[in-house]
Amino acid sequence: MTEDRGRQNPTAGTDHEDRWAELADLVLIISREIQFRRYTDEQAVHLSQSEGMVMRYLKSDPAAPPSRIADATGLQRTNLSTVLRGLEQKGFIERHAHSGDGRGVTVHSTERGRSNAALVRQEWATTVSEAAHHDSENLDAALALLRAVEHGLTRTRPQTRT
Repeated sequence: MTEDRGRQNPTAGTDHEDRWAELADLVLIISREIQFRRYTDEQAVHLSQSEGMVMRYLKSDPAAPPSRIADATGLQRTNLSTVLRGLEQKGFIERHAHSGDGRGVTVHSTERGRSNAALVRQEWATTVSEAAHHDSENLDAALALLRAVEHGLTRTRPQTRT
Protein backbone atom coordinates (compact mmCIF):
# COMPACT_ATOMS: atom_id res chain seq x y z
CA MET A 1 0.00 0.00 0.00
CA THR A 2 2.86 2.40 0.73
CA GLU A 3 4.41 1.63 -2.66
CA ASP A 4 1.18 2.61 -4.42
CA ARG A 5 1.15 5.96 -2.64
CA GLY A 6 4.72 6.64 -3.73
CA ARG A 7 3.73 6.14 -7.36
CA GLN A 8 0.68 8.37 -7.30
CA ASN A 9 0.76 11.58 -9.29
CA PRO A 10 1.57 14.32 -6.76
CA THR A 11 -0.27 16.88 -8.92
CA ALA A 12 -3.49 14.86 -9.08
CA GLY A 13 -6.56 16.04 -7.26
CA THR A 14 -8.50 19.26 -7.37
CA ASP A 15 -6.48 20.98 -4.64
CA HIS A 16 -3.13 20.43 -6.38
CA GLU A 17 -4.52 21.21 -9.82
CA ASP A 18 -6.02 24.46 -8.54
CA ARG A 19 -2.73 25.45 -6.90
CA TRP A 20 -0.71 24.65 -10.05
CA ALA A 21 -3.20 26.64 -12.11
CA GLU A 22 -2.89 29.52 -9.64
CA LEU A 23 0.90 29.38 -9.94
CA ALA A 24 0.69 29.55 -13.74
CA ASP A 25 -1.78 32.42 -13.51
CA LEU A 26 0.43 34.35 -11.11
CA VAL A 27 3.53 33.83 -13.24
CA LEU A 28 1.71 35.23 -16.28
CA ILE A 29 0.33 38.20 -14.32
CA ILE A 30 3.71 38.99 -12.74
CA SER A 31 5.45 38.76 -16.10
CA ARG A 32 2.94 41.14 -17.65
CA GLU A 33 3.19 43.58 -14.73
CA ILE A 34 6.97 43.68 -15.03
CA GLN A 35 6.68 44.39 -18.76
CA PHE A 36 4.15 47.20 -18.17
CA ARG A 37 6.65 49.11 -16.02
CA ARG A 38 8.75 51.86 -17.46
CA TYR A 39 12.41 51.77 -16.57
CA THR A 40 13.65 54.38 -14.14
CA ASP A 41 17.03 54.60 -15.86
CA GLU A 42 16.73 56.50 -19.13
CA GLN A 43 19.54 54.38 -20.61
CA ALA A 44 17.50 51.16 -20.36
CA VAL A 45 15.98 50.08 -23.67
CA HIS A 46 12.72 48.10 -23.66
CA LEU A 47 12.82 44.93 -25.75
CA SER A 48 10.01 42.81 -27.09
CA GLN A 49 9.51 39.43 -25.46
CA SER A 50 11.21 37.70 -28.39
CA GLU A 51 14.14 40.13 -28.37
CA GLY A 52 14.56 39.56 -24.64
CA MET A 53 14.56 35.79 -25.11
CA VAL A 54 17.33 36.05 -27.71
CA MET A 55 19.45 38.35 -25.52
CA ARG A 56 19.01 36.04 -22.51
CA TYR A 57 20.05 33.08 -24.64
CA LEU A 58 23.16 34.86 -25.92
CA LYS A 59 24.24 35.38 -22.33
CA SER A 60 24.76 31.61 -22.00
CA ASP A 61 25.88 30.99 -25.61
CA PRO A 62 27.76 34.11 -26.75
CA ALA A 63 28.59 32.92 -30.29
CA ALA A 64 25.51 31.05 -31.46
CA PRO A 65 24.32 30.29 -34.97
CA PRO A 66 20.73 31.35 -35.66
CA SER A 67 19.54 27.73 -35.83
CA ARG A 68 20.68 27.10 -32.25
CA ILE A 69 19.06 30.32 -31.05
CA ALA A 70 15.80 29.33 -32.74
CA ASP A 71 15.87 25.87 -31.15
CA ALA A 72 16.69 27.21 -27.70
CA THR A 73 14.09 30.00 -27.70
CA GLY A 74 11.33 28.18 -29.55
CA LEU A 75 11.17 30.91 -32.19
CA GLN A 76 10.54 29.99 -35.81
CA ARG A 77 13.46 30.81 -38.07
CA THR A 78 11.47 33.38 -40.06
CA ASN A 79 10.44 35.17 -36.85
CA LEU A 80 13.99 34.94 -35.52
CA SER A 81 15.33 36.68 -38.63
CA THR A 82 13.03 39.63 -37.94
CA VAL A 83 14.05 39.71 -34.27
CA LEU A 84 17.74 39.60 -35.16
CA ARG A 85 17.35 42.48 -37.62
CA GLY A 86 15.66 44.55 -34.91
CA LEU A 87 18.40 43.77 -32.38
CA GLU A 88 21.05 44.68 -34.98
CA GLN A 89 19.34 48.00 -35.65
CA LYS A 90 19.37 48.73 -31.91
CA GLY A 91 23.09 47.91 -31.81
CA PHE A 92 22.56 44.96 -29.42
CA ILE A 93 23.94 42.17 -31.61
CA GLU A 94 26.35 41.61 -34.47
CA ARG A 95 26.51 38.75 -36.94
CA HIS A 96 29.92 37.34 -37.83
CA ALA A 97 30.80 34.99 -40.68
CA HIS A 98 32.30 31.82 -39.26
CA SER A 99 32.92 29.54 -42.22
CA GLY A 100 35.36 29.72 -45.10
CA ASP A 101 32.65 30.40 -47.67
CA GLY A 102 31.02 33.18 -45.62
CA ARG A 103 27.60 31.53 -45.56
CA GLY A 104 27.60 30.45 -41.91
CA VAL A 105 27.12 33.12 -39.27
CA THR A 106 27.20 33.36 -35.53
CA VAL A 107 25.33 35.93 -33.51
CA HIS A 108 27.13 37.87 -30.78
CA SER A 109 25.80 40.40 -28.31
CA THR A 110 27.56 43.75 -28.35
CA GLU A 111 28.75 45.68 -25.33
CA ARG A 112 25.63 47.84 -25.71
CA GLY A 113 23.46 44.71 -25.64
CA ARG A 114 25.22 43.26 -22.60
CA SER A 115 25.06 46.59 -20.76
CA ASN A 116 21.36 46.94 -21.46
CA ALA A 117 20.69 43.39 -20.26
CA ALA A 118 22.52 44.07 -16.98
CA LEU A 119 20.72 47.38 -16.51
CA VAL A 120 17.30 45.87 -17.21
CA ARG A 121 17.95 42.94 -14.84
CA GLN A 122 18.84 45.43 -12.10
CA GLU A 123 15.60 47.32 -12.78
CA TRP A 124 13.63 44.07 -12.56
CA ALA A 125 15.37 43.09 -9.34
CA THR A 126 14.46 46.40 -7.75
CA THR A 127 10.86 46.26 -8.98
CA VAL A 128 10.22 42.69 -7.83
CA SER A 129 12.03 43.11 -4.53
CA GLU A 130 10.06 46.26 -3.70
CA ALA A 131 6.79 44.57 -4.67
CA ALA A 132 7.59 41.77 -2.19
CA HIS A 133 8.59 44.31 0.49
CA HIS A 134 12.16 42.94 0.29
CA ASP A 135 11.00 39.69 1.95
CA SER A 136 13.51 37.09 0.73
CA GLU A 137 12.66 34.37 3.25
CA ASN A 138 11.22 31.99 0.62
CA LEU A 139 13.16 33.36 -2.35
CA ASP A 140 15.49 30.35 -2.75
CA ALA A 141 12.56 27.90 -2.65
CA ALA A 142 10.62 30.01 -5.18
CA LEU A 143 13.65 30.17 -7.48
CA ALA A 144 14.20 26.41 -7.25
CA LEU A 145 10.56 25.69 -8.11
CA LEU A 146 10.46 28.16 -10.98
CA ARG A 147 13.75 26.82 -12.41
CA ALA A 148 12.32 23.29 -12.30
CA VAL A 149 9.14 24.45 -14.07
CA GLU A 150 11.14 26.36 -16.68
CA HIS A 151 13.43 23.38 -17.31
CA GLY A 152 10.47 20.99 -17.58
CA LEU A 153 8.60 23.25 -19.97
CA THR A 154 11.54 23.93 -22.27
CA ARG A 155 12.59 20.25 -22.24
CA THR A 156 9.10 19.16 -23.34
CA ARG A 157 8.43 22.06 -25.72
CA PRO A 158 6.69 20.98 -28.93
CA GLN A 159 9.04 21.19 -31.90
CA THR A 160 8.51 24.27 -34.07
CA ARG A 161 8.38 24.16 -37.82
CA THR A 162 11.01 26.08 -39.71
